[in-house]
Amino acid sequence: MDYSVTVSQLIEKMNLKNYTPEIDTDKVLIMDPGMNRPAVQFGGFFEHFDAGRIQICGNVEHAYIKAMHTEEENIEIMNEFFSYKPPCLIFCRGLEPYEFIIEAGRKHGVPVLTSDAVTSAFVHEVDRWLHVELAPRISVHAVLVDVYGEGVLIMGESGIGKSEAALELIKRGHRLVADDVVEIKKVSEATLLGSAPNITRHFIELRGIGIIDVKSLFGVECVKLEQSIDLVINLEEWSKDTEYDRLGLEDQYTEFLGNRVVSHNIPIRPGRNIAIIVESAAVNHRQKKMGYNAAQELYNRVTQNIMKGNAKKED
Repeated sequence: MDYSVTVSQLIEKMNLKNYTPEIDTDKVLIMDPGMNRPAVQFGGFFEHFDAGRIQICGNVEHAYIKAMHTEEENIEIMNEFFSYKPPCLIFCRGLEPYEFIIEAGRKHGVPVLTSDAVTSAFVHEVDRWLHVELAPRISVHAVLVDVYGEGVLIMGESGIGKSEAALELIKRGHRLVADDVVEIKKVSEATLLGSAPNITRHFIELRGIGIIDVKSLFGVECVKLEQSIDLVINLEEWSKDTEYDRLGLEDQYTEFLGNRVVSHNIPIRPGRNIAIIVESAAVNHRQKKMGYNAAQELYNRVTQNIMKGNAKKED
């Protein structure tokens, strides 16, 4: 499925000035997160022109247009440029677009915009925003909580206690991102970003009580709009016939949109404090990212003791 944003959303997000207000920017869609600097196209070369991208102009392109052609040639080139129907043309550094550019944009229905931002900074910010907004995504039945800065996705069958665990984590000072439905976006090959649908944002469903508003009950510091997903906790009913990992020497993974995330299967029994287990898993995961693996350390100690014992027997 292809996702898009409108040029109106871009204008609002980046605080752009619109020189072609007669064009309905709500109907102009951006579907490619890439951007193009059209200096070559302004020279009249349109082979391999990536017209589906936002077109960005800085000092170089602005000066080139003025210096390299007569006005008649510029009008002809601009009409050809806009005939490819790029989503929009944006001038950075507060540069005023020439009148013949504005007229060509109006003629072909392509918005001409300006930004006061420095070109490189503007490109970086738009690139970051578009890669999030246009990222492939899925929805999963889960709870997402920010625990010590680690995004923990709590999964499991309906009624197993995901929301109750999230509520206990909130009471312990952590932050809710989403309950029941989590929208996961793949913003890069290494990063998954989770958020809540607008309609359920900041709400938790507790069986026997109903819907509670976390933001209203516990304060704005207890909620978060989005969070990278760093760890998956799968809650499951305890079974005496199931072998559970007791050392954690080898990581297990859950895959979303082609990205793998470290996961743990946590068996549920009466008396187990799931919130403390989730906290410990999050801290342990952070330790591993910093280079310390407790399971490996224990394994090394046991191995060294065995080797020492064998050496004494040989003596």
